[in-house]
Amino acid sequence: MKGQAMRDYLELTKPRITALIVICAAVGYVFGGGSIHTATFVHALLGTALLASGTAALNQWYEAESDGKMRRTRMRPLPDGRVSAFDARMFGLLLSAAGLVLLGLLVNLPATALALTTLVVYLIVYTPMKRRSSLATLVGAVPGALPPLIGWAASHGGLSIGGGALFLIVFLWQIPHFMALAWMYRDDYRAAGFPMLPVVEPDGLRTGQQALLYAAALLPVSIGPTVVGIAGWTYFWLALVLGVGLLVLSARFARERTDRSARTLFFASIIYLPLIWAVMVLDH
Repeated sequence: MKGQAMRDYLELTKPRITALIVICAAVGYVFGGGSIHTATFVHALLGTALLASGTAALNQWYEAESDGKMRRTRMRPLPDGRVSAFDARMFGLLLSAAGLVLLGLLVNLPATALALTTLVVYLIVYTPMKRRSSLATLVGAVPGALPPLIGWAASHGGLSIGGGALFLIVFLWQIPHFMALAWMYRDDYRAAGFPMLPVVEPDGLRTGQQALLYAAALLPVSIGPTVVGIAGWTYFWLALVLGVGLLVLSARFARERTDRSARTLFFASIIYLPLIWAVMVLDH
């Protein structure tokens, strides 16, 4: 029973998403300054992980009723009754507070301010907006793209054009990723009352257009790190190849609008971001 409870609380933190957020923050830190200060680096990543975990738990607490209406999420700890709403809320608040305190005391104020902005925009703006407008996807992409800036600020002590390039890569990448996801689970979102784009426009025309538009915008932006001098030419060519691949799959999804083309785009997008980060770091 104790082991199950630990797994339930771990599930509340959305560990795979949290891991990707920490990777994004780590990349931002590596590119945000010169030599890596080990203690600051570890504290920045730990603080980011705590904040991301707490935000995920609070999001699930807020959306427990909606999660219970969707096949994809109905077995999460809250809708399944394995964790109480009070316990989940307290767990999320404690993790979030711990992350902010750690960043504030052991990293710096710019990183802390960006982390707090991520929390506020995600929970207070984006999460309630999901029930009112399909534009919530674009709003949610803002806090989703802030982790590289948190890492950048932790290392650099502020922001600059290089950090902006990393932010834009993650921001633009999220739209094809989430449009494919929304199409795959459009019936779930409809049942839960979320006005996602494939729900309010069932033909999927604008869903595909949005995926294609942002994948096209991502292609020139993804080579920005070479242009601003934080990555080399090996990164440039590999980013170009990966960007073209994502663009082709987005165009296929926009044309066909099938579950198969959406699934292919979704999994390609999952591979794209860690791969582009790895190449960028190796060619730094």
